[in-house]
Amino acid sequence: MMLIIFTSLDGNLLNQEEDYQLIIPVIEQLKTQGIPIIPVTSKTRAEVEDWREILGLHDPLIVENGSAIFIPKSDPSWQTDEATLESDYYVQTFGCSYIEARAGLKIIQSALRINNLKGFGDFEDTEIQSLIGLSREAAKRAKTREFSEPFIPPKNITTPELENAAAEFGFRVVVGDRFSYILGNNASVGNAVQWLIEHYQPETVPDKIVTIGLGNSYQDLEMLEKMDIPVVIASKTGIDSSLAGKGWKTSKSPGCQGWAEAIKEICQL
Repeated sequence: MMLIIFTSLDGNLLNQEEDYQLIIPVIEQLKTQGIPIIPVTSKTRAEVEDWREILGLHDPLIVENGSAIFIPKSDPSWQTDEATLESDYYVQTFGCSYIEARAGLKIIQSALRINNLKGFGDFEDTEIQSLIGLSREAAKRAKTREFSEPFIPPKNITTPELENAAAEFGFRVVVGDRFSYILGNNASVGNAVQWLIEHYQPETVPDKIVTIGLGNSYQDLEMLEKMDIPVVIASKTGIDSSLAGKGWKTSKSPGCQGWAEAIKEICQL
């Protein structure tokens, strides 16, 4: 049996900067057993690469809400015939380009007659810092979008109205905690996760591949529904209501600590 771990980042693998040290020993144990740890996030490739270096991760990454998968060129564990080689990665794209996403945002603004629908590309780095509470360098990485555009949803427009307008013009809207995202119509976390599972080719052919997913919010639902073992990570205020009552495993502790405890129990570390 072979295990693959898919994990959301914020509130799961990452808490506050002083907390992530809790999971590094667990990650090292997983690496010695050859278990891939795949970030699944709305973040950009540049943001995830920064954290991969800090945490010592070397496996594929799913970025910008399932818009693309980046598989390190040095990793032979994945069939990459369908992917495009770009520098150090094989890239499998599901979404649109950033330029197209920006254009889609303007189309929605016009279709819904919204006066000022602002995306990340409309903000200065200092404004992003203020909005999200990032350092200047982190804000720059957050703005390095390749496939999608985060935007502040207008208060007088409902989520279904945004979703319907986007679909009419061949786009998707994904609703987040602080921002919503416009991305290509075929981009989805579910598609990206399924592609990686189907293209996994470890050196030793396993009798069975078992997937473990860890998430803490509505944005993680699509990933968790694809997992053999879905795990809901608690926050300091408890389990997110959108993930409650599904019979899934839940962590006892919040954030990084809950992530580490759940992985230790499931993987018997």
